[in-house]
Amino acid sequence: MKKNFGMLALIMAFWFTISFITNILGPLIPDIIANFNLKDLAMAGFIPTSFFLAYAIMSIPAGLLIDRYGEKPVLFVGFLMPFIGTILFACIHTYPMLLASSFIIGLGMAMLQTVLNPLQRTVGGEENYAFVAELAQFMFGIASFLSPLVYTYLIKQLNAETYVAGQNAIIDLLADVTPAHLPWVSLYWVFSALLLVMLIAVVLTRFPKITLQQEEKTGGSGSYLTLFKQRYVWLFFLGIFCYVSAEQGTSIFMSTFLEEYHGVNPQTEGAQTVSYFWGLMTAGCIVGMVLLKLMDSKRLLRGSGMLTIVLLLAALFGSKEVSLIAFPCIGFSISMMYSIVFSLALNSTRQHHGSFAGILCSAIAGGAGGPLVVSTLADATSLRIGMLSIVLFIGYITFIGFWAHPLINNKTVKFSELFSKK
Repeated sequence: MKKNFGMLALIMAFWFTISFITNILGPLIPDIIANFNLKDLAMAGFIPTSFFLAYAIMSIPAGLLIDRYGEKPVLFVGFLMPFIGTILFACIHTYPMLLASSFIIGLGMAMLQTVLNPLQRTVGGEENYAFVAELAQFMFGIASFLSPLVYTYLIKQLNAETYVAGQNAIIDLLADVTPAHLPWVSLYWVFSALLLVMLIAVVLTRFPKITLQQEEKTGGSGSYLTLFKQRYVWLFFLGIFCYVSAEQGTSIFMSTFLEEYHGVNPQTEGAQTVSYFWGLMTAGCIVGMVLLKLMDSKRLLRGSGMLTIVLLLAALFGSKEVSLIAFPCIGFSISMMYSIVFSLALNSTRQHHGSFAGILCSAIAGGAGGPLVVSTLADATSLRIGMLSIVLFIGYITFIGFWAHPLINNKTVKFSELFSKK
């Protein structure tokens, strides 16, 4: 692995870029609602819906593109599409363009994550795959933690009332290309610059040929038809759907909730709360790896599910101080759910693992459904009631811990042996 250290560092930079861009929606929602004068929360919910819908659409075709054209062209297009999407919105900052931008970015991110998982196994070597996969997940979490903090910094520096020209060349440049009343749009210029660096890196780098392992290959149409007839396939598909719905429904609307019910400034304390959510999720993944060595995975899933429900109720009905603590802690409590549900699913069948994994990855469309459910209910009732629907998503995941009966064994496949979290 030493001779490929540079290549591995580049792959980690790829993962950092993906996460830095995709997990910033939560802090932006209050700004989007205010600046575009959205009449209801559902219109804001369409933004993550457009992103994750594109993600679900492109997940399986991306694998076919890799087979036909190879990994480098797919990597290049994967970074080119979000680059185009961010540039478009940075230049044309309207609500329809934001929806289109989110969709284009989602298409590219799906392509990137499809190619990066087998690529990091090839570069790191089979014997180091577990370590490399965990390192990638760590980078993913660090970027999710940092992006809301960068947002807060830019908002502070570009505030029309406090901005002073000549103190920082980068801030001055962003001030020149960003509307004074839309300082958060500067983030899209940062995204564009980061993506441009990644595009140049892809062009200048020679990547090794990826050889997919059996479990990474998707089968023919027959394997999908066989799986679709199985009840457990739909049960686990719904489990992944509910997890992503709960994760995105919580992270996207927590800042809006804190502003509406507790008067928290979404550009500072609200954004920091979202940052802590992702930071604690990263810490939870590390703790989870230890706990999975000591506990049965289904029991751990049940425990984390019940803890999450308690934390969510505390966040929604508690005081400001309680909400500011409970919301980030939800990131910690749900951190192990995805890997456990995914691995229990794969352990429930002895064949067609590649096709089954493709079906499960398509369930990431929950990132589109969850926020839409929350925002629609919120418009009809209140945001508190809308976010209360997340209890149903978590409740179903907890239920999986009771009825799941893997055919192969009752041990959870290591998180690092799966394709990746997203």
